[in-house]
Amino acid sequence: MNQQYSSVLLEKAVDEFAKLPGIGRKTALRLVLHLLKLDVATVDHFANSITTLRHDVKHCRVCHNISDEEVCGICSNPLRDESTVCVVENFQDVLAIEATTQFHGLYHVLGGVISPMDGIAPSDLEIDSLVERVGKGGIDEIILALSSTMEGDTTNFFISRKLSAFTDLKITVLARGISVNDELQYTDEVTLGRSIVNRVPFTIK
Repeated sequence: MNQQYSSVLLEKAVDEFAKLPGIGRKTALRLVLHLLKLDVATVDHFANSITTLRHDVKHCRVCHNISDEEVCGICSNPLRDESTVCVVENFQDVLAIEATTQFHGLYHVLGGVISPMDGIAPSDLEIDSLVERVGKGGIDEIILALSSTMEGDTTNFFISRKLSAFTDLKITVLARGISVNDELQYTDEVTLGRSIVNRVPFTIK
């Protein structure tokens, strides 16, 4: 190791923090130095929370959202509308939609969108489990709430074709209050909420 700091332990910690997305070495050093100012019990609690998260976090067996239990709190909530399922790309999109307080149904987290350039095929996503879920009955509407990107639109099209056999199923998309190429998680709550409320039927162009 080409040591840059007076302590090898300090440098190792900085190296690990710098591996996090959006964290450069200067920020990593600042974070590590902050931890050194804290008492040992506080740092141990911080470290244990990360270790516990990685070992014990689950994915809901129904919607594939991040969960502490086999079935997440949204899917197990009897007050949610089980007949409406909102299909999203990731966990962050669930958080964004929940923050609007405008949606009271359930979710289905795909785990990404179809992107041949990135090597992501339909089989890499939770699309088959969505079809299986619809096939069990009780779902009247699927809301395709994917980002307004080429990859999102491609995924919408693919899912709509996979669900075409369910003739009584209503398939809708968010109203285009969201700009093209915008990612859902970065859309403001008011715009996103209105897009959910004013959703429109999905049509193949």
